[in-house]
Amino acid sequence: MTDSDPAALKRAAAARALDFVADGMKLGLGSGSTSEAFHELLAVRVRGGLNVVGVPTSERVAQLARGLGIVLAKLDDIAPLDLTIDGADEADRDLNVIKGGGAALLREKIVASSSKKMVIIADGSKLVNRLGRFPLPVEVVEFGHETTAARIVRAVAALGYSKVPLVLRKKNGAPVKTDGGNLLYDCGFGAVADAAKLDAALSSVTGVVEHGLFVGIASTLVIAGPGGVEIIERST
Repeated sequence: MTDSDPAALKRAAAARALDFVADGMKLGLGSGSTSEAFHELLAVRVRGGLNVVGVPTSERVAQLARGLGIVLAKLDDIAPLDLTIDGADEADRDLNVIKGGGAALLREKIVASSSKKMVIIADGSKLVNRLGRFPLPVEVVEFGHETTAARIVRAVAALGYSKVPLVLRKKNGAPVKTDGGNLLYDCGFGAVADAAKLDAALSSVTGVVEHGLFVGIASTLVIAGPGGVEIIERST
């Protein structure tokens, strides 16, 4: 592969991820542009006779999947899932991942955690040596959200993250609401020295619903670059 066009690379990663899908599988359908490329390719297989059922990770994905003819079900009705295919805002070679740029991180993590296997698909620009270039989204309850933000700052200070900028995500001047009705703070931690410790610290904060660090959840990365598609498996 010599094409460096981001859309082509996303499609290449999505196409390779189809190799993980088998007839009869229960699938988690991820959010984001790379995941949507996968859904489009999956729909072609479905029209060709592939029998799968999907659980969408956002209302947008649900609408897209229905339009493509992919059969959907509620997570509670078919869990555990066989496989979730999802994108990433950042990923490292230890398979730590940052997600949530599309505001769907809570459902994404619930679906991924309900799956036997999670495959992350991305173009090569998303693969980093250390997480932190992309701001980490943290989903919080709207009530008292500013005090929750202050607790986040105190919690991560103990890990050496000082003067962390927390920006309430807005669109057209109004706070962005997730599908669950919560708010999002984008947190500029910079280089993440220990993803597991930051995961635990954020999860301990009262008012935090979930955050975009996926630690110990992804089992495989499918990374498409100009030189081809690389598969990175979690070491055991």
